[in-house]
Amino acid sequence: MDEEYDVVVLGTGLKECILSGLLSVDGLKVLHMDRNDYYGGESTSLHLNQLWKRFRGGDTPPEQLGASRDYNVDMIPKFMMANGTLVRILIHTDVTKYLNFKAVDGSYVYNKGKIHKVPATDVEALKSPLMGLFEKRRARKFFIYVQDYEENDPKSHEGLDLNKVTARDVIS
Repeated sequence: MDEEYDVVVLGTGLKECILSGLLSVDGLKVLHMDRNDYYGGESTSLHLNQLWKRFRGGDTPPEQLGASRDYNVDMIPKFMMANGTLVRILIHTDVTKYLNFKAVDGSYVYNKGKIHKVPATDVEALKSPLMGLFEKRRARKFFIYVQDYEENDPKSHEGLDLNKVTARDVIS
C-alpha cells in the first residue's frame, strides 16, 4: 500500500464514492476507506450474515434460511432518473461497469390491507382503487398530456412552459 495520497475519502456511501471517482478520474491519487466490513455506507446491500450481524448482534442466522449469498437486501432502495445528472456522473467516472441498470416494471403501495400498483398510464389511472373520481380524471389528463408531449412541437405543449409551471398547472 502506498503511503502518500492527494486525497483521503472516508466512507463508501454514494456521495463518497462519486467524489472518489471524480477525483481519481481527474488524476488525483485517492485513498478510499470505510470503517464497516461492507461497502456502501447507509445505502449498502447486505447478504444474510451481514444483515443478521447488523440487526441481531453477534448471532448467526438459522440454517433453515439457506445460504447467506442467496440474500441481497438493500438498506435504501436505489432509483435514478434515466437521464439525470447522477447517471451522467456515473458514466463519466466509469463506475457503470460495476452497476446494473434495470427499468422499473412498476411501483406498488400497501393500502388498506392490499398491495396496489401505482398507475402509470391513463387506463391504469381510471381503474385504480387508490384515487377518487376527480383524482382519476386529473391523473388521466396528466398521463395523456405527457404521452402526447413533444419537446419540439409547441402545439403539444397546450400553451404551457414546463420550465415555469407546476404539476398542478398541468393537471388542473
